[in-house]
Amino acid sequence: MAEPKVDVVGAGSLTRPLTAKPVGDCKESRSASVVGASLVVGGGIAGVQAALDLAGSGIKVYLLERSPTIGGKMAQLDKTFPTNDCAMCIISPKLVEAGRHPNIEIIATADLLKLEGEPGDFTATILRRPRYVDIDKCTACADCVAVCPIHVPSEFNEGLAQRTAIFKPYAQAVPNAYAVTKKGTSPCKATCPAGTSAQGYIALISEGRYEEALEVIKQYNPFPATVGRVCHHPCEGECNRGKVDKPVSICALKRFVADAVYEKRPVSSPDDQGPRELSPFPLAPQELPPEDKRRIAVVGSGPCGLTAAYFLARMGYRPTIFEALPVPGGMMRVGIPAYRLPRRVLRREIDEILHLGVELKLNHAVRDINQLFTDGYSAIFLAIGAHEAQHLAIPGEDAKGVFHGVPFLRSVSLGEEIRLGDRVVVAGVPTRIPEVTFGGAGS
Repeated sequence: MAEPKVDVVGAGSLTRPLTAKPVGDCKESRSASVVGASLVVGGGIAGVQAALDLAGSGIKVYLLERSPTIGGKMAQLDKTFPTNDCAMCIISPKLVEAGRHPNIEIIATADLLKLEGEPGDFTATILRRPRYVDIDKCTACADCVAVCPIHVPSEFNEGLAQRTAIFKPYAQAVPNAYAVTKKGTSPCKATCPAGTSAQGYIALISEGRYEEALEVIKQYNPFPATVGRVCHHPCEGECNRGKVDKPVSICALKRFVADAVYEKRPVSSPDDQGPRELSPFPLAPQELPPEDKRRIAVVGSGPCGLTAAYFLARMGYRPTIFEALPVPGGMMRVGIPAYRLPRRVLRREIDEILHLGVELKLNHAVRDINQLFTDGYSAIFLAIGAHEAQHLAIPGEDAKGVFHGVPFLRSVSLGEEIRLGDRVVVAGVPTRIPEVTFGGAGS
């Protein structure tokens, strides 16, 4: 006879398939002495008592509960009817016993999707949602609650009180571990090209935790002060607050928190010979290759190349950036005029990246990719940018005195001499006209 299964369907390392033997034998051909496993659906007082009775009879019990803890509605009550006894005083010992019983395995944050088979031989398909906290490692110390900036209505208190996003429904909860509420991806994060958790750093800013807010941004983007000045902020167009009055000023808040932290935190020179200290990074590999295999060549020091070098350095690699121009920054430096992006702001954030141990080689155009491998680099990241101008394909476009926007701004930014007449016509996309006009005003 095939062994019945309790299949757990879900995401994350906390899910695993479970197998069980049949509870009993309803056919004459089966042995009446077989004692197997049972599935109890629902972790309220009735389910807990049933699980304890079955487990006490020597049967393996899987106790399935939708919420992060067992206890059900009785755990929410103050008194019981008609004896007026303390509800928690009655149920708490049973919860502890169920949590410690060797024959009971609690499957929390799960739903029963399908049940097939016959008495004594069932197959249950279970959807198990992640709780984002490892039960085996959580000590229920509540330190996470003290620093969590997100507050939502408490389901245990029927919305009459607030709880943090990481929570334990009540003090006597079983399993005695915390869980995290996640309601999907916020529209601002989904819209952001960098996938930045805007709701996360804005919550930290609201509590005055600026250093932590900046670190949240830098988990996605190493240029918060730069982006806070030049981004067209599509996130604000999707902000749910806009359905009430006005969207949250996400871009301005990013600029604010970066400027506030940078003002109080001096950046060390990349030439300093101090120890290379990297803050923990969630995407860092568990094991790095040998030291001689960690050299990575990054071609181009624009936003893409600098960002790649930043993340590689935080992961423990040793990136080297090769830049053909005499200044780093790419289009951020030679494509955006200083009135929109001050040079000191950009240079500050580039210095932050170089201080991680990133090596920068200016005036160093790469002509031979294979030579980089010969020089000992294990991998090459090409971030050569898009410095070619867009042409209109009209007569006279290549005439003397006609300048295209991208090379014109690059020449102005590098201090090259450009001769213009007394009367100048600027044609093109309206968002670029001010940059070309003001960018070339000094010429």
